[in-house]
Amino acid sequence: MKILIVEDELKVATFLKSGLEDYGLAAAVALDATSAQRLLAATEYTAVVLDVNLPEMSGLELCRVIRQRFPKLPVLMLTAMSSTDDKLLGFDAGADDYLVKPYEFNELLARLRALHRRYAVTTEENVLKVADLELNGQSKLVKRGDKRIDLTMRELALLEYFMHNQGRALSRLEIVDKVWDLSFDTGTNVVDVYVNYLRKKIDKDFTPKLIHTLNGIGYILEEREA
Repeated sequence: MKILIVEDELKVATFLKSGLEDYGLAAAVALDATSAQRLLAATEYTAVVLDVNLPEMSGLELCRVIRQRFPKLPVLMLTAMSSTDDKLLGFDAGADDYLVKPYEFNELLARLRALHRRYAVTTEENVLKVADLELNGQSKLVKRGDKRIDLTMRELALLEYFMHNQGRALSRLEIVDKVWDLSFDTGTNVVDVYVNYLRKKIDKDFTPKLIHTLNGIGYILEEREA
């Protein structure tokens, strides 16, 4: 694994780089968004560890740039900004995971490895289907009927998990564990927020409705007869 650390505090970045290298991971440091974009253009990285507060361009803005130019590159936000709104802004910008400072280094490593497993390159052209909804597992293209549907990376990960488990009841805790990785703040309504985002895109203007709420349990994705 080769990690790009984007952090404007040199001491923090150096500590993080040294820690990753102690565990056998290669790491490079960019102190600002310009340097980060230059390194990304020159080198293939396994993941980006990204701070939110950066000079010139914020980490949120840089994350959007990364998502446009490198759609399959995992981004982990590592920041002291800890509110639910901060986390939602990070995920909306395209982050794949969000870890709040201070943190346990072992958890950071585990999250990076989980992202690597999730985005490992596959040559399989698998297409998931439920009713007229399709998700191409390789290209990540989503269509409902003839209409292409654009999703954020987090919405895509949520939909992919739903479709791999179509017809099975999924609790909010399971969704957090599998889609957000490891221990996330389960006291927030982040799952409900993202299910609502997804419904607006894949269900609102279509029939049949595919995402259903199970009171006291969670959610299920399935085609139901009217």
